[in-house]
Amino acid sequence: MSLSRCLRGLNGLLSIALLMMSGSLQAQPLDTSALRQSINGPDREIADRMRDPARKPVEVLEFLGLQQGMSVLEVYAAGGYFTFVLSRAVGPDGRVYAQNSPRALRYDEDRSDITQGDALSQKIERGNLANVIRVDKALDETGLDSESIDFALVSQILHDYYNRRPASAQQMLRELFRVLKPGGILGVIDHHGLDGLDNQRLHRMTLAQAHDALTTAGFVIEAGSDLLENRSDNPRRSIFDPMLNRGTSQFVIRARKPE
Repeated sequence: MSLSRCLRGLNGLLSIALLMMSGSLQAQPLDTSALRQSINGPDREIADRMRDPARKPVEVLEFLGLQQGMSVLEVYAAGGYFTFVLSRAVGPDGRVYAQNSPRALRYDEDRSDITQGDALSQKIERGNLANVIRVDKALDETGLDSESIDFALVSQILHDYYNRRPASAQQMLRELFRVLKPGGILGVIDHHGLDGLDNQRLHRMTLAQAHDALTTAGFVIEAGSDLLENRSDNPRRSIFDPMLNRGTSQFVIRARKPE
């Protein structure tokens, strides 16, 4: 073998090794201890920190398989509760696309006198969340490339799409299927509902409905978690009922786009 051919072969192997190294540096398991410390500092809203024991964001994201360095699409980021945690979780090498429709930006932030859009802005500024990119557009107008996202989060919103019209849920899920990379993760969190009740009014859905919606859209259900189950919940009450004090029982699903 000639010297030049040998050098070309070595260069090729070196390029592959560098690509593999780069990929491994971009996606690393969560450092859950560091993440807990990062989201408990004075640069995060105390109201959000008070919600953590019930919402268990670190445990949920660890279960869902989020890693440092990932690109994330957060569907309906609202006032940014999860945006802050996602930003700190993926770190400076990651990216979070915080999506809200223009209409959603005008909604009142829960238990606050500002809009969700203003609340999100304040969290990004106060936390110096430089890796967050706001996407103030409808989900089907984000402009994200196909197969460009590692991880998508749909938290407490699938029921609204599904209960309005199951076809609406399919449109949303198929858009996520489009932007996720092969093998990409879709995390779903939602409020437990019971068959036979008016779950549209209650803002809930059954686990079976969520599974059906996901598999119909082409996703594979990998696992579910009872991290957010709450036996004191009353599924006959609306999630906004003051008697529940946000204490609903919720399911967590890890789904994946096939390779």
